[in-house]
Amino acid sequence: MRVSWITESSSSPAQVDYGLSPGSYGYTDSGTTSSYEYLTYESGAIHDVVIGPLKPNTIYYYRCGLASSPEFSFKTPPVQFPIKFVVAGDLGQTGWTDTTLQHIAKSNYDILLLPGDLSYADLNQPLWDNFGRLVEPLARQRPWMVTQGNHEVEKIPLLHSQAFTAYNARWRMPFEESGSDSNLYYSFDAAGGGVHVVMLGSYTDFGPDSSQYRWLEADLNKVDRSRTPWVVVIVHAPWYNSNSAHQGESESVDMKRAMERLLYGARVDVVFAGHVHAYERFTRVYNDKANKCGPVHITIGDGGNREGLASKFMDPKPEISIYREASFGHGQLEVVNGSHAQWTWHRNQDDEAIPSDSFWLTSLSSDPALRESDSQTPEIPASTGDERSRERKRRERENPGSSSWKSIYNTIAVIEIFGKSDLAWMQSKRSASSGLD
Repeated sequence: MRVSWITESSSSPAQVDYGLSPGSYGYTDSGTTSSYEYLTYESGAIHDVVIGPLKPNTIYYYRCGLASSPEFSFKTPPVQFPIKFVVAGDLGQTGWTDTTLQHIAKSNYDILLLPGDLSYADLNQPLWDNFGRLVEPLARQRPWMVTQGNHEVEKIPLLHSQAFTAYNARWRMPFEESGSDSNLYYSFDAAGGGVHVVMLGSYTDFGPDSSQYRWLEADLNKVDRSRTPWVVVIVHAPWYNSNSAHQGESESVDMKRAMERLLYGARVDVVFAGHVHAYERFTRVYNDKANKCGPVHITIGDGGNREGLASKFMDPKPEISIYREASFGHGQLEVVNGSHAQWTWHRNQDDEAIPSDSFWLTSLSSDPALRESDSQTPEIPASTGDERSRERKRRERENPGSSSWKSIYNTIAVIEIFGKSDLAWMQSKRSASSGLD
């Protein structure tokens, strides 16, 4: 398990004391301290400590840094079924965000998956600190596994050319453990290897010649479906979308064209995405058509962002779209065993006990007929001239001109920043020696 927190002073040690009883710490692990600069902003001291080995499905009590630091507690995930994931994308820092987090806190989940767009700092670095304080009550208790979205890019022409500076410094994921060369894409196992989760990067190179593509191909080839019945993929920009928002973007259309065949061939069970600020669930699909061997695609970019809901859907509704609604909320994926899982989507305005959308999912690996049928993956048609136009627009979004940057900066929400405080969050560490997969 990796524990990270931020302090105002770098003199605080990168040390975590932890144990099985309140106030009794029989174990101590040390780590590293780093920081980053962004224009005139200087971050606090970012401490990062890997602790363990840990017992599964167990509550630990811990403190970060100085002996005078407050005590927190966390629960390790189980190494067998059942296991519950919470999925929430495009969180931001609004009243709706707070409501979403309150609902999540009641769900008794094991691991949270966040498909990009975390703080909506959008260049204003103190908002990253504010976001840390906002999510700390939850993130210090359970593992949070995240990937990046467009709001994490934060490049400024001539002034700050490095993308993902704050994201990579603050939210370090276990990418090396999965053989990745980038914090922007990685994978990890949960439930003792029963669930393999792949976190992809929409805003880094994804073409067939890219490092991400080669890593994904190798990662999926390593999965033994007799041992790992479930494969889940997280991405920010959705590959299937019947909302009017974010249509035709390269990160969706061209990434799907490049990588969908890999996911289909690996019999991925479900793909979660964010970006579109609404909820939508598709049937099993491949190459724009219903396909019993394809993954279910779910857009869950409705965590509470400041840009509001994407309320306009295309009419008529495509046959492959099963349920869609523009409301803030979150989802829960409870994997019951190697063959069945239940997905529920919860709107913020509803009682948490009443899901607005729910269905049972059967793993593709549990049905030999589905696992082996269509062994020859259908070819996806070659790209058209529109691909070059989309790629150009994608590059423009990642490298905006000065006028575009000014427009983005002027729309930043102003949130009062209080004094810096210790922040703590955790991520699962993919390591056999830790007792967690």
